[in-house]
Amino acid sequence: MPGTCTHTQARRYCRHEPEKHPLYQVLAQHLETFVERTRTGGHQLPGYVEQELRAYLRCGILAHGFVRLRCEDCGESRAVAFSCKRRGWCPSCMGRRMADTAARLVEEVLPQVPVRQFVLSLPFEIRYRVAWDGKLISALLAVFLRTVTAWYRRQARAQGYTDAGCGSVTFVQRFGSAINLNPHFHVLLFDGVYVAAAEGAAPDFIPAPPLEDGDVQEIVETAAERIVRLLQRRGLLDDSQEDELTEAEPLQAALAAASVQGQLATGERAGQRVRRLLSDAAQAVRSAPLCFAARGFSLHAATRLDDDDRAGLERLIRYATRPPLAAGRLRIIDDERLTFRLKAPWSDGTTHLVLSPHELIEKLAALVPPPRLNLVRYHGVLAPNASARKQIVPSPPAAEESGIEPADVEAPQARAHRRTWAVLLSRIFDVDGTLCPSCGGRMRLIAALTDEVSIRHYLKGVGLPSVPPPIAPARPPPQTEFEFGA
Repeated sequence: MPGTCTHTQARRYCRHEPEKHPLYQVLAQHLETFVERTRTGGHQLPGYVEQELRAYLRCGILAHGFVRLRCEDCGESRAVAFSCKRRGWCPSCMGRRMADTAARLVEEVLPQVPVRQFVLSLPFEIRYRVAWDGKLISALLAVFLRTVTAWYRRQARAQGYTDAGCGSVTFVQRFGSAINLNPHFHVLLFDGVYVAAAEGAAPDFIPAPPLEDGDVQEIVETAAERIVRLLQRRGLLDDSQEDELTEAEPLQAALAAASVQGQLATGERAGQRVRRLLSDAAQAVRSAPLCFAARGFSLHAATRLDDDDRAGLERLIRYATRPPLAAGRLRIIDDERLTFRLKAPWSDGTTHLVLSPHELIEKLAALVPPPRLNLVRYHGVLAPNASARKQIVPSPPAAEESGIEPADVEAPQARAHRRTWAVLLSRIFDVDGTLCPSCGGRMRLIAALTDEVSIRHYLKGVGLPSVPPPIAPARPPPQTEFEFGA
């Protein structure tokens, strides 16, 4: 049967079956009820959030469409289902985005120079706004990057270089370990500066001296002070000020605010939004080597990679762009209880979260980013319009070197750097998705099936499910359930 995995084919492709995973089963059984009860409560989810939730129930399901691969030697056929291509929390699609982004940056964007990661965590009272306000993200990043790059330029001036340029790529990560809304920044910054060389020559890279605790302390204290001033000027620390999200999408605003605080916004356990003031203490506190916290901001700068550690760099980018939800950590206890295993125990000994199905869906809804919110940002010499960018970024690898199919490179509508599904499987899991399970020959894409009649005809012919998994209709709510939190 196509897509079947056996022990003798351990490194060959096994069809992804999302309908067997607890996450899919929970949404299939409870999504319609959740959506309906938000509507009857006087508020409803934004359209883009509801679309994201529903799209997951079609992701990876063969009955909703697929592409056919056929072996050129023996004629064996395989079906690969379409994905939802969303960027909120779908483990499969975000996993692909993670792998593709990491491979592209390592091979086509980041030059072979040492890289240091700066992870900036934000105070609770501004996480809610940062979660949906793209302009605020840009402003905060600009302040932080000016502070960090100022340190690098000072080190360059001490070595006699006056015209130095830094480069960075920032990943806006929106989640915490408890599936909570926790926007923070992973900044990969060249651990040094570029300086102008002879006319027409590529800029020279000058490594920075080792970063010390005192440097990190100064950076986080200065950045925290400047960001707080920025927030005060904009009135964003005033509890009485309304925000655009509350006015336009009150339910999504409540979900986001509750998720930031580790609370719930709907149902019997709905809690009010809690706001706290920034501490007046400006002195940074050391929590680990090259890690300091000040005024609610936390900066981790201990991760540094040498210029020749390209595999480590790719792993680091995968970590910064990983999905918020690892489906393997979710378990169904009964109809009303789920457990989510934490990656590491908390200081109080907590190892699992216990959630109801509706509570889980609420958390997922809060993680969906608004449309047109850019989650990957380039600055300095890596900025799109930087004059030296073309001289600094590496040349794209040839198709045969990167594993990109020639057809994908030549197609006018395709990006040359977008890697195929099979190439990413091989890169991450050492699984060859194009290997024929019967003869070991090479399988090629021959067709994409999108109409219902053709889909069902083919799937029935090969013995695969031709009807999508059932989606449970909305159930009538109890009289007191799902009240909208104030």
